[in-house]
Amino acid sequence: MDETAGQGVLDEFENVHTQLRRQIARVIIGQERVIEELLIALFAGGHCLLVGVPGLAKTLLVSTIAHCLNLRFSRIQFTPDLMPSDITGTDILEEDAETRRRIFRFIKGPVFANVVLADEINRTPPKTQSALLQAMQEYRVTVGGETFDLEHPFFVLATQNPIELEGTYPLPEAQLDRFMFNISVDYPSLEEEFKIIDTTTSTDLVEPDSVLGGHDIVRIQKMIKKVPVSDVVLGFAVKLIRASREGGVENVGKYLSWGAGPRAGQYLILGAKTRAVMMGRPTPDIDDVRAVAFPVLRHRLVTNFHAEADGVTTEDLIARLLDKVGD
Repeated sequence: MDETAGQGVLDEFENVHTQLRRQIARVIIGQERVIEELLIALFAGGHCLLVGVPGLAKTLLVSTIAHCLNLRFSRIQFTPDLMPSDITGTDILEEDAETRRRIFRFIKGPVFANVVLADEINRTPPKTQSALLQAMQEYRVTVGGETFDLEHPFFVLATQNPIELEGTYPLPEAQLDRFMFNISVDYPSLEEEFKIIDTTTSTDLVEPDSVLGGHDIVRIQKMIKKVPVSDVVLGFAVKLIRASREGGVENVGKYLSWGAGPRAGQYLILGAKTRAVMMGRPTPDIDDVRAVAFPVLRHRLVTNFHAEADGVTTEDLIARLLDKVGD
């Protein structure tokens, strides 16, 4: 990017990011880390999996962000009886009023939106889960031999409940890998919980203002890909993902069946670029890679029975990798 023009774009995006956080804060109390990670993924053009117990405003957060970005929003409640056509759409038989000819007309499903909330995505069988695969990867949907392009920007934001496993279908690794981030949604702090309960039981919900449109987001996504990255930062990301596979870090390799692949490295760099630009910096540093390592790697490291026996979690292994992999 030209230095003068580039600084102007950075200043503009930093200002937009500040306005966006301010509008989200009118509705969502706390959850600063979750909001930051979600916005990083959105501006990088990635999909997110939000994991947290019920009642932590995951659905409200997604709908609020969609409203602030002035995007078309749809919500799909995943259930065991949900069919693929309930997501992608279906052909219906119609009769032409003039010719009396019967023709099939395609009715678009809820996946034809800018922001798709896949609520409790692990509640539906793999056949229906896979209906999102093509949409998430290729940004198009094929129904009845005909392919339909999805409008950009397009984000799938899925939620999962980590404590309720009865009647669920764990997402296959191939589909998990299509999510840029796995975002852990925790309980609020004491002060935040006090404010949440006080605010939501005494006043009506505030309607946030729109800050950006779809064309603005696409422009930002293209700009982020042009952000330069030093070989040092790129090298750190590569060393990090390779260390998860090669077993060179003490007390990591023996607990993993599979490590992270090249897609994890791509998302580490894209996330680092986006985080840097959101903070008004022209290029990312190693701290930016470290900041996005947990949401990028959380669902890409597959632990084995040794980890379960020793009580070692994926979070523990990511922390060890970040601690041991040199700058």
